[in-house]
Amino acid sequence: MKLSSKIALVLFANLILIFCIVLCLMIFGWLDPVLVTGFLEYLTAMPTVSNITLVVSILLMLLAIKCIFFDNYDKNNMESKSGILLANQDGKLLISKETLENLIINVVKGFEAAQNAQTKVIFDKENNIIVYLTLFVEPNTVIKELSLNLQNRIKEEVKKASDLEVKEVNITVRDIAPVEEKKMQE
Repeated sequence: MKLSSKIALVLFANLILIFCIVLCLMIFGWLDPVLVTGFLEYLTAMPTVSNITLVVSILLMLLAIKCIFFDNYDKNNMESKSGILLANQDGKLLISKETLENLIINVVKGFEAAQNAQTKVIFDKENNIIVYLTLFVEPNTVIKELSLNLQNRIKEEVKKASDLEVKEVNITVRDIAPVEEKKMQE
């Protein structure tokens, strides 16, 4: 949330709170309505005070219109959901989820025992990368060894290509891949 939106929210919350308290005090009879109208007359009677009141009122109306009709949509927020935004003094770099997913698929292709891989990359609130990988394995594959090698290799390649750390690589082995006829003939 931007600073101007936070300020507007605090101002409106305080004004509504004060208005509700004054209204309740008037309803319960603890505050004389004449006192409230006298205060409002004071705000509009003197030229200096009325000008200040007018400026504050206009600013509050503009903040209200901004908060109601204009979305506080932050482009950086949108970009961080579709990827990770890296910035330095020279500029910005957005590494998209698709880029990371393609990188992971290419890593998996380097393992003959893994086939038909599908991947999904998720960023948590701290922008840590979490990888979900679903694949088929060749018959006679040691799944535990394959998954450990895949996890390590994916973490290394993502770090090397993007300088980002992968928090988790979660692998689901869907099934054993069917044996191809060529291999059966041999």
